[in-house]
Amino acid sequence: ITLTMEEKIEELWREVREVSLGSNGSIERLESPPTPLQFLKNFINPNKPCIISNSINHWPALSSWTDPSYLTQTLSSSTVSLHLTPTGAADSITSLPSSSSLCFASAHVERVPFPDALRLINSSDPSKCVAYAQQQNDCFRSEYSSLAEDCDSHIGWATEAFGSEPEAVNLWIGNRHSNTSFHKDHYENLYAVVTGEKRFLLFPPTDVHRFYIRHYPAATYKHSLETGEFDLELEKPTRYVPWCSVDPFPSPENLEDEISKFPLYFNGPPPFECTVKAGEILYLPSMWFHHVRQSGDGGELTIAVNYWYDMQFDIKYAYFNFLQSIDYQSPTNPTMPETLCEKIDSGLDGDDDTK
Repeated sequence: ITLTMEEKIEELWREVREVSLGSNGSIERLESPPTPLQFLKNFINPNKPCIISNSINHWPALSSWTDPSYLTQTLSSSTVSLHLTPTGAADSITSLPSSSSLCFASAHVERVPFPDALRLINSSDPSKCVAYAQQQNDCFRSEYSSLAEDCDSHIGWATEAFGSEPEAVNLWIGNRHSNTSFHKDHYENLYAVVTGEKRFLLFPPTDVHRFYIRHYPAATYKHSLETGEFDLELEKPTRYVPWCSVDPFPSPENLEDEISKFPLYFNGPPPFECTVKAGEILYLPSMWFHHVRQSGDGGELTIAVNYWYDMQFDIKYAYFNFLQSIDYQSPTNPTMPETLCEKIDSGLDGDDDTK
């Protein structure tokens, strides 16, 4: 039987799960840290995520960061970058005001004293303003350096396996109103949750066509602390950002429409889902697509530290680059082709939260 290109790609989605990742949709859990060799052999080389328990039990942060007064006192003289959005969805696709046109919207970033930042995060209201400390750019070793003694500067067994120190260490402080849209990062990511929990949807790089990556004009929220109002302004000159189009949690009234627009996502293999709780580390391999939500105990803060290690631009990178270059269109939805980004490292980095 001769398969079409589309059928071959869809077969690839299934084979990757069956041969490498497991088809049950679960992420492997380790009850203790692996040795560097085990980590390299079983997870880094096959580009396979895992969750590690009992690796950061010695961190003072696990107890002291649950007390907001400790954070406020320790960072009393620190000014931090606070990201503000009207809904909690930063670095995501949204409609322009008074228009049906879509854009890639970045948060308004305000430099504020940490005590004010914490107050705004705690008072976040998705109908008005949601605050999230998610600066990235190695912010833990700059803006939050007063907390350095509360956790490790790197993850020892991972550093030995990767053969280098982390390129960046970031701190994330938010609540259940913040989420991170689907994206990928060109970093190996060790994501340690300190308080609350993070809920991830994960897809391997081979599923790239399922996210309908398109180029969207870049826009930035502008926020007035005095009035509380937001404006969304397109950048000038116009800049286009390649970003994932799929929202995995559409409202019930929009579900059928979203399925018809993005059939490859909704009708394909399900995501790998996992919840990373306080005291656990998620290894998120480079180029994996991830969507992140978070929650605290009783509405409390969710705080995490992540370590970005440089990825190896090896044969896996070449395979992914080739796969993404294929102009794939769903046979069930031929009128909605994807617009693929020309350079895979030009704009899908973000999280990530990971955002």
